[in-house]
Amino acid sequence: MTRAAVLGAGSWGTTFAKVLADAGCDVTLHARRPELAKAITDDGENRDYLPGIRLPDAVRATSDPGEALLDAVIVVLAVPSQSLRENLSEWAPLLPADATLLSLMKGIELGTTKRMSEVICEVTGAGPDRVAALSGPNLAREIAEEQPAATVIACSDTDRAELLQAACHTAYFRPYTNPDVVGCELGGAVKNVIALACGIAEGLGFGDNTRASLITRGLAETARLGLALGAEPTTFAGLAGLGDLVATCSSRLSRNRTFGEKLGQGMSLEEVQKSTRQTAEGVKSCRSVLDLARAHDIYVPITEAVVQVCHEGESPAGMVRAMMTREAKPE
Repeated sequence: MTRAAVLGAGSWGTTFAKVLADAGCDVTLHARRPELAKAITDDGENRDYLPGIRLPDAVRATSDPGEALLDAVIVVLAVPSQSLRENLSEWAPLLPADATLLSLMKGIELGTTKRMSEVICEVTGAGPDRVAALSGPNLAREIAEEQPAATVIACSDTDRAELLQAACHTAYFRPYTNPDVVGCELGGAVKNVIALACGIAEGLGFGDNTRASLITRGLAETARLGLALGAEPTTFAGLAGLGDLVATCSSRLSRNRTFGEKLGQGMSLEEVQKSTRQTAEGVKSCRSVLDLARAHDIYVPITEAVVQVCHEGESPAGMVRAMMTREAKPE
């Protein structure tokens, strides 16, 4: 039985622990708060993040990272992207020497503009062949309810990708492999920013045409940046590109879309942040995505508009006016 550790007991980390256990793995879920770990152990449920979802008996919870990581063949990282470096600095000495490291995180680090796999390699000293990224249309609640879904596991090492694929393949969760780590990670990071824009449009009362336009132009924006960084163009037409983008921009389960909708309705950034306990990755990552794009001289107008609303005082209505009155050009 494959031994797996999941570091991060939010909704997605807990859901993925369930997926691994349902696929036959022995899973330890690490929760930073001891009271949460105890509640998961006692109740067989993470009531803080996944109320009503019964976890398999093969999932154990602990607040001790050393206990979680002991003899793990697979280590899954499922913390907010901007806290990865700090958390991983603490965990790195405890990591088993040849464990495969899988990132569930979708963001670009502020300040460094590094992708999550790059942060993992830098902090742990692991080679890129040991690090994989999972990305796709994977809304946690639906997967926890065992609604059918597919995903992509990106890794430069085919054997490790296939190990991970086997470790999380269930009757309701279908993973594909892909060697394009850059494309999969960028698709996952930028789609959160586009989802914020779609949510803002929804909050302003706009409909399907607006959302479809933002999704389409957002995909073009993501692909331009990805190609500049060496990603494969076909990745953005797949699950980690278009698939994830559509789900995140359209679903009311999407944290980023919901966050944007509240901004569009007139709430301030601080008011929305106080109203939710879940992390909307795009709120912080929009700035690092914009920095990354500017460093490579890539035009990303939707990302720029989201940064202006979230961090520079622009109104949602002003954002729409600015985007719609830009110079006309060929598609």
